Amino acid sequence: MLSVLRLRHLLRSESRHHCRRSFSSSSSFSSCSSTTPSSSSTPSDPILGNPTPGKMSRFLKFGFFGAVAGVLGSAAYATYVYTADEVDDMTKSFRSSINRTKAVDAASNIEKVKPLQYAVLSAPAKAVDIYLNLRRSVEGCLKEFAEPSFNKLLPDMDPTLQQLGLCTLVLDLRDTIIHTEWKRETGWSTFKRPGLDAFLEQLSQFYEIIVYTDEINVDHLREKFAQKGVTYILARSDTKYQDGKHYRDLSKLNRDPSKILYVSGHALETCLQPENCVPIKPWRKEADDTTLLDLLPFLEYVGFHRHIDVRSVLASFQGKDIASEFITRSKEHHRRMLERQRQG
Repeated sequence: MLSVLRLRHLLRSESRHHCRRSFSSSSSFSSCSSTTPSSSSTPSDPILGNPTPGKMSRFLKFGFFGAVAGVLGSAAYATYVYTADEVDDMTKSFRSSINRTKAVDAASNIEKVKPLQYAVLSAPAKAVDIYLNLRRSVEGCLKEFAEPSFNKLLPDMDPTLQQLGLCTLVLDLRDTIIHTEWKRETGWSTFKRPGLDAFLEQLSQFYEIIVYTDEINVDHLREKFAQKGVTYILARSDTKYQDGKHYRDLSKLNRDPSKILYVSGHALETCLQPENCVPIKPWRKEADDTTLLDLLPFLEYVGFHRHIDVRSVLASFQGKDIASEFITRSKEHHRRMLERQRQG
């Protein structure tokens, strides 16, 4: 019995000690929380939270780079799609309205536009002006390399030959009359198309012959072709660089456009005047090739009948092989002539 009473006394005393300890710890926590300032007392944005200096700097940095990327992207798109004059025309009203606003605000004594507000309004207009000035200066520099070296690539034709109506035959060099290839064992090698010598010798009686090439240095070609009746050789500096290619601009030859024929294995790909083109098959060293000799009758006929517009003649052969079609027409014409003689 005595042991049971002692056990109850010990349990009660332990329970009271535990309650005192809990009360003291809760009161100390309350006092600490009351003396320490709460971090939640500062108002914060429900979405962004409480912004810190680090977050703010990152936000401004990303915003700046985003604005720069947007401006550069817009400039690149405008450069690709529109010319400088088109951009100038499309933005002229916007830029002039900014200038008028500035003049009105400067003369008004009632309302003044604050410097920061005006800077925000005028910044796009100034950016367009800077873009146009920079683009025109860059295009001016590039034009010196893209355009032919002279507006007149050839000197004036002799008046006597001009009165006779002498035609100009322009021959492309690459894969048309010459094929060049490079091998590791032998280096560069040049091959002459079959029938070239006879082709040049025969047509030099009817045409002023010009060779056009993409090569930079053509001094080694002048003497060789001069012996074959070629009058002039035009190099890469005499081409028009456009869309990554070197084009032959026949309008710069200082010759009558109605008297120019351009023969090339890449005629429609390299010439800006397709109406003057005589397309033929590119030559890749085929030993049995007869393209130049097959084309001789047609070119002799055109060169002999000088007072015709070669562009209208070439238009009648559009979409056909000129050499074979000319032979067919010649045979048909000869047949009709024989029939007329028999009937007469």
